[in-house]
Amino acid sequence: MMVRSGIHPVLEALRAGSPLDRVMVARGMGGPRIQEIIDACRAAKVPVRFEPREALDRLAKGSVHQGVVAVGAERAYQSLADVTGREMLVLLDGVEDPHNLGAIVRSAHAAGAGAVVLPERRAAGITDTVTKSAAGALEYLPLVRVKNLANAMEELKQAGYWIYGLDERGTVAHWDVPWQSPSAIVLGAEGHGLHRLVRDGCDYLLRIPMAGEVASLNVSVAAGVVLFEWRRTLAAKRIP
Repeated sequence: MMVRSGIHPVLEALRAGSPLDRVMVARGMGGPRIQEIIDACRAAKVPVRFEPREALDRLAKGSVHQGVVAVGAERAYQSLADVTGREMLVLLDGVEDPHNLGAIVRSAHAAGAGAVVLPERRAAGITDTVTKSAAGALEYLPLVRVKNLANAMEELKQAGYWIYGLDERGTVAHWDVPWQSPSAIVLGAEGHGLHRLVRDGCDYLLRIPMAGEVASLNVSVAAGVVLFEWRRTLAAKRIP
């Protein structure tokens, strides 16, 4: 069972046609946004139940739900073969913080990524926190789960992908990278960076040059910086 809490995550799930079993609204709740959710439920033929707020509190497990909680099937993962061929993929190596995962999904979707690829181990699962941090993007961006990230990178290379790893030990500034298409961008966990086998499998190791005294950025912020540089560079190449 997957729980989505909060007005925006629930509304995006309804708009995207995600499989929901029911939507629960706290008794006494009203207003235009709540009515928008009720109308969307009716259009999608998703049952709406008006329950005591305590029932929503139990489902949300401490998350701020704004009086709205949706319950549905667990998120289905796609296979690597399903997304191979898309112009850009984001691979995550050891990102275990759900807030970071959600924020990366949001940036990846906004930058035009075709999917986010996660390893089975050393990775955050899809939780209500991830859904909320993704601000609706999780309903639209495919997720792939692989047994071994280094092996997945090798498969992508065989399919013609260029692999770009972001690491503090990188030797190329992210704005000097010769971006090629299709691309796969690999991001590691804060404090650890990329694991050795993953790092060795990259075609380029890039870094974000820092002007201040802090050595690195939060991984979700770094993801946004690099992903939109990729988007800007590829868009400029297409201008006649």
